[in-house]
Amino acid sequence: MIYRRKSYKLDPVKVETFNQFFNEYLLPAQLKYGARLVGRWMTDPDETNTVEIFAIWEYDSLELYQDIEHKIKSDKEHVSRVQQRFNELGREYVNTFFKEHAKEQIIVTTVSRDKTILKG
Repeated sequence: MIYRRKSYKLDPVKVETFNQFFNEYLLPAQLKYGARLVGRWMTDPDETNTVEIFAIWEYDSLELYQDIEHKIKSDKEHVSRVQQRFNELGREYVNTFFKEHAKEQIIVTTVSRDKTILKG
């Protein structure tokens, strides 16, 4: 089992729009191809007025994660919907969402799954 942590740093005024975009466009595609969302959280704004949003995803293997990502990027209908939404929001506006590039890390657990709430 592997896990992926994906994080974003953004201005608090963009949080609602980004969360809506995630729930309506990104999450359905991930779930369609078998990604398993453990959870998604956000921090309060810090001293630089930045909110961090991060998600933890679970995969059976690195190869399965790579296969899921390939399928999502190859899904022409999904890509078209995302691009259409970007156009509706305005490309310039979308380009201002993030204060820095999204970060992605593959992480491994230090506790066996059966000792966590994920055991079900």
